[in-house]
Amino acid sequence: MDDILEFSDRHFLTPYIYPVEWTEDSWTRQFLSLMFLVTFNGYLLYLATAGFSYVFIFDKRLLKHPLILENQVWKEIRVACASVPIMAFLSTFCFVLEVRGYSQLYGSVQESSFGWPSIFFSTITFILFTDCLIYWIHRALHTRFLYKCLHKTHHLWKVSTPFASHAFHPIDGFSQSLPYHIYIFLFPMHKYVYLVMFLMVNIWTVSIHDGDFRVPLILRSFINGSAHHSDHHMYYNFNYGQFFTFWDKIGRSFREPSAFSGDSPLDQLLKKGILHKKQK
Repeated sequence: MDDILEFSDRHFLTPYIYPVEWTEDSWTRQFLSLMFLVTFNGYLLYLATAGFSYVFIFDKRLLKHPLILENQVWKEIRVACASVPIMAFLSTFCFVLEVRGYSQLYGSVQESSFGWPSIFFSTITFILFTDCLIYWIHRALHTRFLYKCLHKTHHLWKVSTPFASHAFHPIDGFSQSLPYHIYIFLFPMHKYVYLVMFLMVNIWTVSIHDGDFRVPLILRSFINGSAHHSDHHMYYNFNYGQFFTFWDKIGRSFREPSAFSGDSPLDQLLKKGILHKKQK
């Protein structure tokens, strides 16, 4: 994030936006700049990835499912767009600390004790660490009080579209993103790897809401994909995991996806005669 901020300062913010007395190392200026950048890119990333998925991957026949709300797509977009600035505001505190050098991000492979192998190692540990924490945070959000106050918004979409991916209460969305911020304050990671992982996490979040339940057979037992997360939306207390099924199995919250036994939302439409097999 420091390179993005530096680039923005050099080419836009310093020459055109801020007065001379607001130096680039000012806490206030950094916060405002990062708040703008995170909000703008949050909208861009959400609308681009969810839009792409909706147009090219999501099966529009699912919109005929009886659990789809009236004008659901626009409702999902409206909730997400209202939440993005608040999630960005909360995330900016973490990014300011990162930019000011309080994290363990580094900019050169030579700065790592293990060189290039550290890139691979940190990527794996980032995924495992965040998957564990998100499972327990997500499960906590299903306790009666937190569900009612925060997480219920996301479960309005029982049959989700890609635009549901970021359609959270903002506190809910931020709480589930916290592990990604926490990691870099505890463990060293190359800053560009972190940026790529942050982008990939957002793409993955869209993908588990896209209604494409195809998973290679060899991966079905441990990858938490769209089929698993679809059942989470439908049945609430199962499949809390983000990337893997490991913690669901440990926490006894794993449910074999209905899609794998021929009972996906699309299969339900076919069984009820809402869709004809020739349409499939």
